[in-house]
Amino acid sequence: MASPVASAALKARVRRPSMLKKLCQPQDLLHHFPNGSYIGWSGFTGVGYPKKMPTFLADHVEKNGLQGQLKYTLFVGASSGAETENRWAGLDMIERRSPHQVGKAISKGINEGRIKFFDKHLSMFPVDLVYGFYTKDRPSNKLDVVVVEATAIKEDGSIVPGASVGATPELVQLADKIIIEVNTSIPSFEGLHDITMTDLPPRRKPYLIMGVEDRIGTTSIPIDPEKVVGVLHSDYPDQTAPNTAADASSKAIAEHIIEFWEHEVSRGRLPDNLLPIQSGIGNIANAVIGGLAGSKFQNLTVWTEVIQDTFLDLFDSGKLEFATATSVRFSPDGFKRFYDNWEHYHNKLLLRSQQVSNSPEIIRRLGVIGMNTPVEVDIYAHANSTCVMGSRMLNGLGGSADFLRSSKYSIMHTPSTRPSKTDPHGVSCIVPMCTHIDQTEHDLDVVVTECGLADVRGLSPRERARVIINKCAHDVYKPILTEYFEKAEFECLRKGMGHQPHLLWNSFDMHKALVEKGSMAKVEWK
Repeated sequence: MASPVASAALKARVRRPSMLKKLCQPQDLLHHFPNGSYIGWSGFTGVGYPKKMPTFLADHVEKNGLQGQLKYTLFVGASSGAETENRWAGLDMIERRSPHQVGKAISKGINEGRIKFFDKHLSMFPVDLVYGFYTKDRPSNKLDVVVVEATAIKEDGSIVPGASVGATPELVQLADKIIIEVNTSIPSFEGLHDITMTDLPPRRKPYLIMGVEDRIGTTSIPIDPEKVVGVLHSDYPDQTAPNTAADASSKAIAEHIIEFWEHEVSRGRLPDNLLPIQSGIGNIANAVIGGLAGSKFQNLTVWTEVIQDTFLDLFDSGKLEFATATSVRFSPDGFKRFYDNWEHYHNKLLLRSQQVSNSPEIIRRLGVIGMNTPVEVDIYAHANSTCVMGSRMLNGLGGSADFLRSSKYSIMHTPSTRPSKTDPHGVSCIVPMCTHIDQTEHDLDVVVTECGLADVRGLSPRERARVIINKCAHDVYKPILTEYFEKAEFECLRKGMGHQPHLLWNSFDMHKALVEKGSMAKVEWK
């Protein structure tokens, strides 16, 4: 089969001539993907992921009726594109997945037991990969093939990533073979990255980062050109979704948080420009960042995992000086705005590997303000970020615990209730006991709902329970939770076991009422 001819656009991006000689079509690379292969992809939160090769493999399985016959162990820094990873799951192409995913088909496969999912802190996943923890039962520690999206290949063969770095440096370190997809539908991101590779103990060095803008690495990912078995020309952008506007509940939560920060500044515990901010994904996170644009705070900085559209608003307001993350996950309109105003934004932003963006040591040194959204929080300030009703996996832990364990301020924000099928307030997000615990009572400082903010720093468990119920529970659930707590407190103190009072035969009665009666509000304490 004749090799494809490189277009002018591709030649401008591939500055190492020997790489152009490896230009091919996806079908030329099919033999590198036998059943059972261990595969790595670039990508993080649905941006910077490979598109051509995964799509071709999905088409190949679908056209040839090979569902369940070509299955792979797949490693991606976090979630990938829905039209690739989620489609693979729908075609029963994923045997095992780590460490974080998004998509109805893949979560369905996990919860039906067809996909073996290993959930891991995002800061720990890349180095554990290099340790060989995930390939320990194989003949070698290598991944069979790693597919990486690049916006350019430099003269030395190194890769300039696109909108994310994620775990790509470590994936290519572990790769036996590398396939590079050069995407010319988006601008070259050259200069926007700060890349470090992973050394193993005892040779590991500290990350010499004292401020969010500090550079410590290179602008591209070094690779061994001999490992590259093919270069593909990619020509369509990341498939992200439009943002949803912040609702009244999210705006109320944002107001509580900003008021709390103002209080901490007034007491001398925060500087006037706060400290580096970490904000997760979703409506509440967007509302908090949007609220900052209208606040009195100036000269802000951001140390986070993912930059979303509202950060562009904060840049444009003149209040955000610099932001660092491991991915920029804009909506389609947000990406257009970013590219159209590249000169305005590019020198205020830096993308690092997830091992650095989520490094607990850096987070603690910088005094980051960490904010994330849980499934539920219990009255003693334990949080569940992953498993609905203790069993149904959503997306995975992500980086929430990386930040909450190490931030100066560890904040969990959530609506006080969510709707069930029959009740608009059928699910209380404040519960007696979390059905699964990802963040412990030892890690959380602040719990916030639209009802109010509970500052639980330095409080004993029983003090925390009263504050969280009074400040954060919805009016429907305040008396219900109070009744449980007071009953538990009375019984446990009477028995001399009252440090963190629980009635284990009642602690999940609210969840039981949701299953049996359609609403947690229909609980009856027995």
